[in-house]
Amino acid sequence: MTALDTVSTYYTAFNNKEWETMLSLLHPDVRHDSNQGSTRTGKEVFRQFLQHMDDCYDETLTDIVIMTEPTGSRVACEFVVNGVYKKTDGDLPAATGQTYVLPAGSFLEVIDGLITRVTTYYNLPLWESLVLGN
Repeated sequence: MTALDTVSTYYTAFNNKEWETMLSLLHPDVRHDSNQGSTRTGKEVFRQFLQHMDDCYDETLTDIVIMTEPTGSRVACEFVVNGVYKKTDGDLPAATGQTYVLPAGSFLEVIDGLITRVTTYYNLPLWESLVLGN
């Protein structure tokens, strides 16, 4: 499977809420650089992250564009996050079932068919303004 195939399968699994399929595509020592906070390392830590996200958010990605560089090991993705804020997440605004549509992007590295790095970016102040209705 190419890096493009791996990442495409990963995001299809995300949209289908097939968390185990997503996890099966990760290297055991995957590095997860989230938009906010510190780097997390390891598949089990990523599993905990997915569970937390599933508890707080219901998200589907649309307008997904996946690009690879010439060696095929690094992948960039652009997409739109269509979400429902289900449960208050830490110090973020209170959740009341607000919906949001937010542009975002990810950068991934794939080695031997497994994702070794996931780095995701989005505009947190924009997300906050969307859920606060500003």
